[in-house]
Amino acid sequence: MIKNKTGIAITVLLVFVLSSSCSKKISGSNRSTNHRNEASNDMNLWLTKADQSVLFQRQGGMLSFGTATNINPTINVDTTQTFQTIDGFGYSLTGGSAYVINRLPLPVKSDLLKELFGKDSNSISISYLRISIGASDLDATVFSYDDMPAGEADINLDHFSLNHDKADVIPLLKEILAVNPAIKILGSPWSPPVWMKDNGSSKGGSLLPLYYDAYAKYFVKYVQMMKAEGITIDAITPQNEPLHPGNNPSMLMVATQERDFIKNNLGPSFKAAGISTKIITYDHNCDRPDYPLTILNDAAAKPFVNGSAFHLYGGDISALSQVHDAHPDKAVYFTEQWTGSKEDFKDNLKWHLKNVIIGSMRNWSRIALEWNLASDQNYNPHTPGGCDECKGALIIDGSVRRMVSYYIVAHAAKFVPPGSIRIASNITGSLYNVAFKTPSGQKVLIVENDGTRATDFNIGFNGKRVNTSLPAESVGTYVW
Repeated sequence: MIKNKTGIAITVLLVFVLSSSCSKKISGSNRSTNHRNEASNDMNLWLTKADQSVLFQRQGGMLSFGTATNINPTINVDTTQTFQTIDGFGYSLTGGSAYVINRLPLPVKSDLLKELFGKDSNSISISYLRISIGASDLDATVFSYDDMPAGEADINLDHFSLNHDKADVIPLLKEILAVNPAIKILGSPWSPPVWMKDNGSSKGGSLLPLYYDAYAKYFVKYVQMMKAEGITIDAITPQNEPLHPGNNPSMLMVATQERDFIKNNLGPSFKAAGISTKIITYDHNCDRPDYPLTILNDAAAKPFVNGSAFHLYGGDISALSQVHDAHPDKAVYFTEQWTGSKEDFKDNLKWHLKNVIIGSMRNWSRIALEWNLASDQNYNPHTPGGCDECKGALIIDGSVRRMVSYYIVAHAAKFVPPGSIRIASNITGSLYNVAFKTPSGQKVLIVENDGTRATDFNIGFNGKRVNTSLPAESVGTYVW
């Protein structure tokens, strides 16, 4: 994965979800609003402050709709204007994440999985996971599912095996599916087997045309064998960060190569095998929208492609809308953004809420994923040459500590379940925001106050308004 940009100061109004205990774990039993106020309270607010004095806590006090006017700016929420349907929010479950989580004491791990993936009042309700097909750079070692001795190939994939994943990833996925059977899973490879590459190395190089068909069958086998384990792969991307061949593992796959691989090999192989797993192209930075457009503009490749995936280590989040507008019949996805060990909680909170959560959603994304779910206190495991500063949403060092990515995702995942629809809301001043209507009919407004002062404002809905205030550089989620 690419080392990231600096965070831009951004404030986020978080989701109205559960309250967090002083251990920073949310607790549905901590309800500060008293019972006599519940009946007339129209809206709930969940707040996270950049100074960490409040971490994903439900706020007390009254938020009631009325008709009185004031001079404060207004965010108007309009359910009559609808946009994309949401598939979910979550993280990458790397091999390293699975390794550290699996080494927790069983009762602690069980409670953690319920907190992360459950749907009760103590849960943040993660609904989407990305996993690596073979090793990512946050595995302890480099591997593929069909490694061969130097100089040998296995065109028929007779040696294909998921044994590496059976140590940690597959067992943990089964436990997660027991908590949330509906969770969606996206698979992305960092590198094919090295015998398929022109440099014979896990780092860099390109896929030899001689092995395009074998590599397509590699994906087919992966999807089929994961299904045999009880794990449905909802979607795949052909290559993680295809324009970044400097990681370990990694591979260079330019747009014309991915286009030809999809239309001549991967797409037809999925069709012949009756595989409904989505093919999502690109999976890299917003500075190269020309890459997915090269594929979507090809009449033979486009029918096999469900959409395009993006990261934001370069470019602007508006690139998602550029690709969507060119091909509105195809989806867009936001699949990765890291938080680094040397980065500031405040800067990460603001930048990621503004860009990853609010920005990607306002630019048609169906998902918003942070990078690594968990690491140890030294940001391990990782491959030799892999990312040594990638901070998990959880730091597991005998106990479980919740880092900034936990709160970034929680503000959306808890309140915006799959099947929710983005609805219209206007940005006013420093109040960046995005709104949703859930399948149950609730309205959710996530606001980030990007300014350096507390801001009083209104939330307008159906001709009435609620007056509220968001502290400087804070995030809130409003639910009604």
